Amino acid sequence: MGHLLEVKNLEVNFKTYGGEVKAVRDVSFHVEHGEVIAIVGESGSGKSVTVQSIMGLIPDPPGKIKGGQILFEGQDLLKLSKKEMNKIKGFKISMVFQDPMTSLNPTMKIGKQIEEGLRLHQDIPKHEAKKKAIEMIKLVGIPNAKERYEQYPHEFSGGMRQRVMIAIALACNPKLLIADEPTTALDVTIQAQVLQLMKDLKEKMDTSIILITHDLGVVAETAEKVAVMYAGVIVEAGTVEDIFADPKHPYTWGLLESIPNVEENEKQRLVPIEGAPPDLFSPPKGCPFAPRCKYAMNICMKEMPPAFDIENGHMARCWLNDTRAPKIDNLVAAGRSNHD
Repeated sequence: MGHLLEVKNLEVNFKTYGGEVKAVRDVSFHVEHGEVIAIVGESGSGKSVTVQSIMGLIPDPPGKIKGGQILFEGQDLLKLSKKEMNKIKGFKISMVFQDPMTSLNPTMKIGKQIEEGLRLHQDIPKHEAKKKAIEMIKLVGIPNAKERYEQYPHEFSGGMRQRVMIAIALACNPKLLIADEPTTALDVTIQAQVLQLMKDLKEKMDTSIILITHDLGVVAETAEKVAVMYAGVIVEAGTVEDIFADPKHPYTWGLLESIPNVEENEKQRLVPIEGAPPDLFSPPKGCPFAPRCKYAMNICMKEMPPAFDIENGHMARCWLNDTRAPKIDNLVAAGRSNHD
């Protein structure tokens, strides 16, 4: 059994008045059946563009997929016609966006919105669709499902609307659910509930999940694998254990250092990553993180580091992993002890 999804050497550009933005550069990763992978990075790192490419949502123009393959169950999605892609979207691959209010139709009862996808992809009679919609409302933990079926989006709280979105996305039992910052607009307690819900549903329905987030706390709670993106490139990827216990890229260290630690005393300062991401009109020749990296060497400015294989699928694009590079003692500890 192959990977459920395999993205290979994806390149996505956007034409603008100022020139061509290289938004995603040589991105490769794969998702197994029943697995949760998180793609992490700050705004503009290319993570949303990556998943929009999978969903066929890149507006052309101005966007253009310049190269690569997106293999879903062995089939290259980039070669499909719009019509063929529409059969897969919402049926085999579904997406939950960060703001449910822009994705839900305010003039339509939520029960009908859940049914819409069902009836589009599955030839089922009206009463069956209604029954399934009410089941989905229950499944995502919304009480009084029958009454709620008749209500409009504005009658739901933010967290409940996000649950409705998940119900719509999961109505057709998709094999892959893409969640783009699904908890950004919610407060922390509700955030935890929505993430727990997604984890429970993954177990029940054996759906794989790609979770897009800028929040490493969310990753620790939810994912099994992590890909860290910076300036359109995956700079590190591995299991959650690899990334949290033994990260091998200075950008990842920076992200980890900026997580607040509950056990530390209140005086502990969070360490921001100094500087700004590079201009993607003319991406740097070398490592995109080099101008902000305190460990940067000459080669980092000149040449993009290859994907160094650390072990067992843990990969980092950083010249410090080259055998010729100077050794930095226990890198995370080094990063963290400077200011303890």
